[in-house]
Amino acid sequence: MIKKLGIYACQPCGVVAEALTNSNEQLVCCDQPMAELTAKTSDEGKEKHVPIVERRQDSIKIKVGSNPHPMEEKHYIQWIDVIVDNKAYRQFLKPGQAPEVIFPITDKNIIVREYCNVHGLWKN
Repeated sequence: MIKKLGIYACQPCGVVAEALTNSNEQLVCCDQPMAELTAKTSDEGKEKHVPIVERRQDSIKIKVGSNPHPMEEKHYIQWIDVIVDNKAYRQFLKPGQAPEVIFPITDKNIIVREYCNVHGLWKN
């Protein structure tokens, strides 16, 4: 089975991996195939997850959710990334930090993704 580029998760242990090349091999963790994650694009429920992009003169600020996402030990945004012009920018976050980052990007054509340790992958 050919695996494509993407974000994958292990259901038993929660490990998240990114495939950066195509392969004939299956990604495996905990003796099980890892599941490819599909990014969600519209908010549901109480917590808001869709990344919001605020353009600045020489950068972009990305916030997670129209109301700031919780950043607690058991529920937080693990990372936010931006893909632009064949480059990837990623910032890892920790509980207690604000669910936002600033990247030195001015391009208009970008893909923004974030990963919540409870609710999975989201993009704008």
